[in-house]
Amino acid sequence: MSTPSRDGNAPVPPPRPVDAWTVVFEGFDPGDEGRREALCTLGNGYLATRGASPECSADGVHYPGTYSAGVFNRLDDELGGRAVTTESMVNLPNWLCTRIAVDDDDRSGEWLDPLGSSVRPTEHRVTLDLRRGLLSRLVRFVDPDGRRITLRQRRFVHMGHHHVAGLQTVVSADNWSGRLRIRSEIDGTVTNAGVARYRQMADRHLQVDGCREVDRETVLLTARTTQSGILVAIAARTRADRPAGRVLVEADGRVGHEVRVDLVDGESVTIEKIVTVVTSRDVAISHPAAAAVDLIGDAGGFDELLASHEMAWAQLWRRFEVEPAMPGSVTIDDTLRTLRLGLFHVLQTVSPHDLDLDAGIPARGLHGEAYRGHVFWDELFVLPVLTLRMPVLARALLHYRTRRLETARRSARAAGLRGAMFPWQSGSDGREEAQTVHLNPLSGRWLPDPSHLQRHVGLAVAYDIWTYYQSTADLEFLAEHGAETMLEIARFFASLTSYDPLLDRFRIRGVVGPDEYSTRYPGADEPGVDDNAYTNVMAVWLFRRAQEVLDTLPSIRRVELVERLGLTPAELLHWSTLSRRMYVPFLPSGIIEQFHDQHRLAELDWPQYRLRYDDLQRLDRILEAEGRSVDDVQVSKQADVLMLFYLMSADELRELLGGLGYALPAAVIPLTIDHYLARTVHGSTLSALVHGWVLARANREDALDHFERALRSDLADIQGGTTAEGVHLAAMAGSVDLLQRCFAGLETRHDTLWFNPHWPERFGALEFAVQYRGLPLQVRVSGREVRVSAAAGPGGAVRVGCGSDLRSLGPGDSAVFRAATTFVPDGRPRPRAVRAQAGAGNRTRRPDASSGPAPGALPP
Repeated sequence: MSTPSRDGNAPVPPPRPVDAWTVVFEGFDPGDEGRREALCTLGNGYLATRGASPECSADGVHYPGTYSAGVFNRLDDELGGRAVTTESMVNLPNWLCTRIAVDDDDRSGEWLDPLGSSVRPTEHRVTLDLRRGLLSRLVRFVDPDGRRITLRQRRFVHMGHHHVAGLQTVVSADNWSGRLRIRSEIDGTVTNAGVARYRQMADRHLQVDGCREVDRETVLLTARTTQSGILVAIAARTRADRPAGRVLVEADGRVGHEVRVDLVDGESVTIEKIVTVVTSRDVAISHPAAAAVDLIGDAGGFDELLASHEMAWAQLWRRFEVEPAMPGSVTIDDTLRTLRLGLFHVLQTVSPHDLDLDAGIPARGLHGEAYRGHVFWDELFVLPVLTLRMPVLARALLHYRTRRLETARRSARAAGLRGAMFPWQSGSDGREEAQTVHLNPLSGRWLPDPSHLQRHVGLAVAYDIWTYYQSTADLEFLAEHGAETMLEIARFFASLTSYDPLLDRFRIRGVVGPDEYSTRYPGADEPGVDDNAYTNVMAVWLFRRAQEVLDTLPSIRRVELVERLGLTPAELLHWSTLSRRMYVPFLPSGIIEQFHDQHRLAELDWPQYRLRYDDLQRLDRILEAEGRSVDDVQVSKQADVLMLFYLMSADELRELLGGLGYALPAAVIPLTIDHYLARTVHGSTLSALVHGWVLARANREDALDHFERALRSDLADIQGGTTAEGVHLAAMAGSVDLLQRCFAGLETRHDTLWFNPHWPERFGALEFAVQYRGLPLQVRVSGREVRVSAAAGPGGAVRVGCGSDLRSLGPGDSAVFRAATTFVPDGRPRPRAVRAQAGAGNRTRRPDASSGPAPGALPP
């Protein structure tokens, strides 16, 4: 089945399946190039380059962006009558530039270009090999004289040597003889122009310092960012596999070599371009230019580098692979391919190279300029996948937050509050980078942006730290970095509360929840809503964890932190009071209300709007263009209350609310899901993920449908063009997390690795590897049964449980758990575990109910 062309031309086939490791894009559709370029981005966590055609520049169809993690720069603007300063991830010099022409005897030929006026492609195929991290391209051109030229290209961004990338170009003369011209350059004149709605803003972040020839094969370009002063050096070496003439090509901000080769009918020439990219943020260098030249001198040829690059990817996939035991089904292969595509892009954005970087997890990866490369709360969805497979990487990424604790304290003080206030959008130094105005492209108006009031981002930071500790038992990180951060976030949320004597409860006013649409009450002068349920409940979760954190620390470290932070018994007692007396709004039906008095807002006329508009994902823009406000109606952009069910099992949430004096009957949970699902437009890819997870836990047999919708967010570009601006990293990682948490029922709580398996038996078995508290485990899920096998070798035993069955598993041990269904007096089915097979470790029962309920008990 073909997908419609975005520019209205003939349909272009969707990615053609070859196997579950390969994605193929057939044909050339100018309207879809942006999506393909983002999905074909190659990177290694330090450096990434979009999958743009090497012969093209930023021309409205193509956008050859290159980005390095943590390289930001600020520029000043005036937008909507306001002076604003915006920090952006910088588009670095374009190293791909490689153009090809066939010259006539008396004149230079036209550069080959799929958009060219006379030389057009007759065949165009791009292949992304996920296993090898290799992008290949085949193009066949015919010029007006009937000459046929075949172009084959392969490229990588080296996963083992993070400064190195390579492009190999093979040009064949299929029915002609003559002179071929190949121009290989570095272009330093690039700007940040990858997002249309930002194009009214300043975009020139780079100043080229110099261009020079290093030797007969190599050129060097150096530049610096205009405000942050980061130095960038790119060296490029261009070689041909046959005798060729060459000249230096240098213009303002560009440098390269032009190679001329004479070909005879049937012959080919291979051009190798190897580049090194170094910035002044790098460790263990004297100067970026010197380092780039040294590295290019040591770099081998394309094939030699490709071999070591493939080995690095093989080692990564060994840790991160997810396999069905029954491959070959078209459905399974398609799902597996898309799952691997998501993992592939996660690992290209954050990889072992991030261990030496001070960089967070950009919401749109290193794949484009949407959100200006900023860090949001997306690690909440990404870190669970990393922590259970490469915990040292998760720890490095958490350091991005803990290093910015002092900035968060400064932000809290500036707001008249205590503790640490982490920003909704973060960049280089941890200050708030959220825009103060944003453009509605439907109305053309610049509007105030109150998204900085999403204080819940700090709760996500605390949650990430605690779940990392639960998975790793990394007491050193918790004691030296994580605990202080969690306690200061708890202090901030305590200072954010106010006591309401009429309710005899504490409230949090003037915030914006995860929904993002509800930013103020109708007619209110100030933005913000009161008592966002997600924020209030997660704050209670944090107040309860605070004492647990202190109890976990070694006594000497606990005393040091209490002294340094000035934590008094009275303050800790106040936190305990907050954990019992926080206000959470409920509807009369027992449904948790998204925020106080939301029910007083008007209902949207859904039938009318669905009739008038094909797509309601950006209903906020639609209503504003009509002169209305999304704040006036009961509409959600994405999951808000349902985020509580995403982060906690029903039993855990019920117990937490019970501590506040609120009930959460099992029968209310599906009502809650239905209530918010009917009012949500899914204007974020995270919405599909969270709703998919919540719905899947309610009916796992139908869960694959919801899983597929979340999984294909970027491949299908469900938001209508946003993928071209960068992939949605949280949705990609969250889909893997959905697979392991939903179908394996995996959860880390109370010093135990829990399972509640439910994998559709018609798909055979699901297998994946995790690492829990230093012990490598292989997990195989089939139906309601899970086998957990520990690798032989050094290490201590860990606790693994399913339902009420709790066991100790040491190196070399294995155990099989079977989740069964029993019935309790209220007639509702509830999962329990049956001991199917004992491993070498001792089986122990959970000592008491305080050890925590079985995971995945949502809802029966």
